[in-house]
Amino acid sequence: MNDRRSSIAPYVDWLTISLYAFLVLVGWINIYSAVYNPEHANIFDFSQRYGKQFIWVITGFALAFMIMLTEASFFSVFAYLFYGVTVFSLLAVRFIGRDIAGSHSWFRIGAIGIQPAELGIFAINLGLAKYLSNENVKMSLGTVRLRVIALIVVPILLIVFENETGVAITYTSFIFVMYREGLSGNILLIGLLVIVLFILALIGSKIVLSFVIIGIALTAFAIFTRRKRKDLIRVGAAMLFGLVVVWGTDFAYKHLEAHQRKRIDVFLQQNVDKKHEGYNLNQAEIAIGSGGFFGRGYLQGTQTKLNYVPAHATDFIFCTLCEEWGFVGASFIVILYLILMVRIVFLAERQRSSFSRIYGYGVASIFFIHIAVNVGMTLGLVPVIGIPLPFMSYGGSSLWAFTLLLFIFLRLDANRLQILK
Repeated sequence: MNDRRSSIAPYVDWLTISLYAFLVLVGWINIYSAVYNPEHANIFDFSQRYGKQFIWVITGFALAFMIMLTEASFFSVFAYLFYGVTVFSLLAVRFIGRDIAGSHSWFRIGAIGIQPAELGIFAINLGLAKYLSNENVKMSLGTVRLRVIALIVVPILLIVFENETGVAITYTSFIFVMYREGLSGNILLIGLLVIVLFILALIGSKIVLSFVIIGIALTAFAIFTRRKRKDLIRVGAAMLFGLVVVWGTDFAYKHLEAHQRKRIDVFLQQNVDKKHEGYNLNQAEIAIGSGGFFGRGYLQGTQTKLNYVPAHATDFIFCTLCEEWGFVGASFIVILYLILMVRIVFLAERQRSSFSRIYGYGVASIFFIHIAVNVGMTLGLVPVIGIPLPFMSYGGSSLWAFTLLLFIFLRLDANRLQILK
């Protein structure tokens, strides 16, 4: 058995492992800087967040090592079991979980808090990959699309009921997996248009926007179609859909939670008091701007040290990075993230097993959403959403979740010549 396990070493992607180790260690020393306490200067002080994060880092490395010692087929055989356990955990946490920061989504085991919504995303990815890799499953079939949507929507709804909308949004990343496996690109285009229309309807005139939609529809019908009845029906349906989105925006907006409406207002800069609902974003932008080109220097950030930036060790950890390391340091980390995601896609494409390929695309998609949204919200490019920056933000659940995601795929990749079922 030891010979078989050691034989995978030449097939392990050490570049990706190196990127993982580097980002985790940079995240740890960044957390140390973010919450630095001169009275507890020892980075291994377990009474402080950086000491606790060190424990999560070591256990994360141990978890990665254990995954690499596991047979690759294990993850395929028990994919549905992992999925089922995760869904059950998301349901159970509603009844026996603890409230932390306004969300009822945590299991408390002694001093350790576990959030199944974050930790279980690898299992949802496994279940989705298992189903889509079946030989008779084709994304072009309506029944298949409905089942795939159900596999994704069930955990999303359970997470939303836990008041963890931010985490639930990250689960929408699986739409990119569906697209890779044959989902029409029109679905992605429609989703993008809905978001654009929703924003334009909030900040502009609905009447003007309606005339624009009607004008575009008439122009498209006159120029880009054969002017047949079926073309009229399609263009008319698209026009009606756009008008419904525009005039239904207020209804949808009013039925959001109060804090969700505030986040949208802050993003759109509408009726925002920078001392109240706009405080987080305003302080984040000040911290990022104060870093300049080369940064203030390690342990020299004032905005984060003096707690002007909320959650500067968790959701807004990128601000600490920007303030102390500047544009150069932050850009270097973003480039490493890009290399990591491109590398994962490259590894996914070289898999012989469709299960491994689909799972790999799920990993890349999850990383992309987390990184894009987390960095985007600190820059004011997307609404503020409470999700961690992979390998950087403080917290054990998120570090374990990203470690599980990545190393299960690396274990599958080490057996890429094997077709898993």
